[in-house]
Amino acid sequence: MLKLERISKTYKVGAFGGGVLHAVSDVSFDVAAGEVVSLIGESGSGKSTIGKMILRLSKVTSGRVLFEGTDIATLRGSALKGYYRQVQGVFQDPFSCYNPVFRADRVFSMIKEEYFPGTSAAEWEEKVEAAVSAVRLNPGQVLGKYPHQLSGGQLQRLLIARALLLDIKLLIADEITSMLDASTRIDVLNLLAELKARGLGVLFITHDLSLGNYIAERTVVLRRGSVVEMGPTGRVFGNPCHPYTIKLLDSVPRLHEKWTTTEPAAEEPWVREELVEVEPGHFVAGGYRGSGAGSGVREEPAPR
Repeated sequence: MLKLERISKTYKVGAFGGGVLHAVSDVSFDVAAGEVVSLIGESGSGKSTIGKMILRLSKVTSGRVLFEGTDIATLRGSALKGYYRQVQGVFQDPFSCYNPVFRADRVFSMIKEEYFPGTSAAEWEEKVEAAVSAVRLNPGQVLGKYPHQLSGGQLQRLLIARALLLDIKLLIADEITSMLDASTRIDVLNLLAELKARGLGVLFITHDLSLGNYIAERTVVLRRGSVVEMGPTGRVFGNPCHPYTIKLLDSVPRLHEKWTTTEPAAEEPWVREELVEVEPGHFVAGGYRGSGAGSGVREEPAPR
């Protein structure tokens, strides 16, 4: 359904734009219908930039983003509007998506004006209530409220309901649980799992490895704008091969272990390396072959 072909994003930086910042470099992966793919990496790794390029909120410098075989950069007018009817994004801070002087359900009326102008008021009200109920909210308790009267979890689920009204095929979920408490976070993740079961494809952008492991079939790990490891989530988490992935997994707190102070490892010079398939469906930059989480062992690169 969604296919990224060696997409890159660069910015002009420095005095008079004399320098170049490589925010994303030659990233390729795909998302199928009914699949959740986690895009994982630390802050500044390029995760959100990739989400914005998929949503055409940021222009691709090189490479292509294909949706159902069509390069989205070529879409104009009604074709672009049709794209947004199938692909939507939900972002980290739900409060920033609402105007505080309007009721929260105004996000639904904007959809009606743009995509369903001929729908009667009664029919539209029925559609909205069905979408709100689908995200485990009581329409009578949330519709008509102002943003400050609702929790972050309720506002986030209303945004997902807004996307459902369009009968979308792909959801870009960018850090959508980072501002939620633990119980609400699980509710939103379980909701995404239910939507996946209905055939919705989800790109789940997060820096939280535990959440990615919980929900995704496949995982893509980013470092400094490049993919360093990707594959089935069980293989990436169960047999991490790249030192950066191993480092990320070692950083996850463990419930039954005390926190201890350790000296930070020296930062290695970063050179982007080609991905090598080290086991079926499991790709690692540079052909690293670790021996499990925390091993930190590097063998000789696999033959290319």
